[in-house]
Amino acid sequence: MLAGLLTESHLMPLERLPAKVAEHAEPAGLAHVTIYLADLQRHVLRNLAETGAGGCPQHGSHTAELRIEGTVPGRAFQYGRLLPATSTCPGKYRWWAPLLGGTERLGLLRATTEDDDRRTREDVQLLADAVALIVASKRDYSDAHARTVRTDTMNVAAEMQWRLLPPRSYSDGRVVISAALEPAYRVGGDAFDYALDGPLVHLSIFDAMGHDTAAGLTASLAMGASRNARRRKAELVEITEEIERVLIEQFGGARYATGVVARLDTATGLLEWVNRGHHPPVLIRGGRWVTKLTCQPGDPMGMGLGVVPEVCREQLEPGDRLVLYTDGITEARTAAGDEFGLSGFIEFLIRHHADRLPVPETLCRLMNRVVTHHAGELGDDATVLFCEWLGCCADGSDLAAAVAGVPLVRSMTDGPMARAAGMRGGRPRSADVMAPDGDG
Repeated sequence: MLAGLLTESHLMPLERLPAKVAEHAEPAGLAHVTIYLADLQRHVLRNLAETGAGGCPQHGSHTAELRIEGTVPGRAFQYGRLLPATSTCPGKYRWWAPLLGGTERLGLLRATTEDDDRRTREDVQLLADAVALIVASKRDYSDAHARTVRTDTMNVAAEMQWRLLPPRSYSDGRVVISAALEPAYRVGGDAFDYALDGPLVHLSIFDAMGHDTAAGLTASLAMGASRNARRRKAELVEITEEIERVLIEQFGGARYATGVVARLDTATGLLEWVNRGHHPPVLIRGGRWVTKLTCQPGDPMGMGLGVVPEVCREQLEPGDRLVLYTDGITEARTAAGDEFGLSGFIEFLIRHHADRLPVPETLCRLMNRVVTHHAGELGDDATVLFCEWLGCCADGSDLAAAVAGVPLVRSMTDGPMARAAGMRGGRPRSADVMAPDGDG
């Protein structure tokens, strides 16, 4: 099944994927396979293409859209876990399996099987993994994919930003990184970036002046200049100076961006950063202790004021969580003018961490809460970038999988899965998320 699908994928447009998956999966005992992709805001799951049920009809086989919140398929997506759903075919079993591009949540795969055992569960999840790899490899040049994951019209600035941003989640045995930004279809001047270089993890966040297309251009230039300087092995201060040079060259001092450019050495836990007129990073330790990492900031990039920024340093401990954010998070207001605030922001992160949610789901719920606080429509871009340092070993682990919400095939037994996921307080445990809770 997997060999045939992967071989054909090289010369396959994305639109043909549902039919090809069904063609290769059915002989292996996986029937009625359907691919659902999550929309940008993680509110619904949308059918990539309508496929025939064939044989025994299943309730909802042709469903074009599934709600995420409060449903079994939504739960499988939120927690990154294979979940069973009630089948209307006697003697058949139906499954929801997460589609993950690395640790980025892409959607779900639904399949019907005749058996309910460890091998069957592994087959379903392995098929989902192969499908996710194919989706991730083809989405960047597929307008069909872009239309599927959008529920609203996107402005030009957002069109540019989404093309430049890295995946919203990444994890290995050393770090879990996740990010979120709103409004998804009206992004103006916010951007985030991260990259890995050996033991080093580079993190950055930018907030450009204004909320128009020019703000999007400013943020895009800042991100491009940062990457270019970083890949030439420039130091942190040099990176921000290069961003400033490029912005002044392009806008002559009429446009600027604030930002934080940081570097974490995963071998030692040493965090270094430069603040250019931005909100200071926040550190969460032990799920309780919180502090703002303050130091002397430089001036916003693009103004040419000549304020020399300081390189700041902090020694992290395994399990520490670094949070970078823009002012749209903390300054979201109710109709009465009450701000969401820094304390509300951090309290939300800590509370949902204690609920053992995977990090990407925590940030998704945070953004929903911020938008709701602002009466459903933000007046400013709101972006958050989260990085948890797990340790120095790059190999994946049960702990990293649990924090990021990634299924481990070796854990798909009939009993509790990924026992190590519950070793540390506040981590999602598979036993908490694997129990069926109703039909799909």
